Amino acid sequence: MTKKLYVGNLSDSVDETMLRTVFSAHGTISGVKIITDRDSNISKGYGFVELSSESEAAKAAEALNGMEVQGQAIVVAPAKPQRSHSPARGRQGGSGGGYGGRSGPGGGGRPGGQRRRF
Repeated sequence: MTKKLYVGNLSDSVDETMLRTVFSAHGTISGVKIITDRDSNISKGYGFVELSSESEAAKAAEALNGMEVQGQAIVVAPAKPQRSHSPARGRQGGSGGGYGGRSGPGGGGRPGGQRRRF
C-alpha cells in the first residue's frame, strides 16, 4: 500500500525531478507532485511524494524533515486525506444568503427596507 507525504517550505527552484532524487534514497517512489498556481504555473511551495510502503514513508519523513534543500529547511509529514468538496447548494431553504438576504424593516441594508432589483 502506498503512503503519501506532504512536503512543504519548498524553494521556487525545486522541481519534481529534484524532489524525486532527494526521496529516492529512502524508498521506492510511486509519484511526485509539486502544487503550482493554476494561472501562472509557479510553485506554491509545497507538494506530495508517494512512497511504496508506510514504513518507507515513515523513515523518509523522519530522515528528511528539516533537511535543507536549495537553501530552505523542508517540512515532511504524513499527508492528510483530501477534503471532499460539497456541491454548490441551491436556494432550497436556508437564510437566502447573499446580498439583501435580511427581511423586515431595513432589510437588505437599504433605507426603508427597500431592496434593489436587478
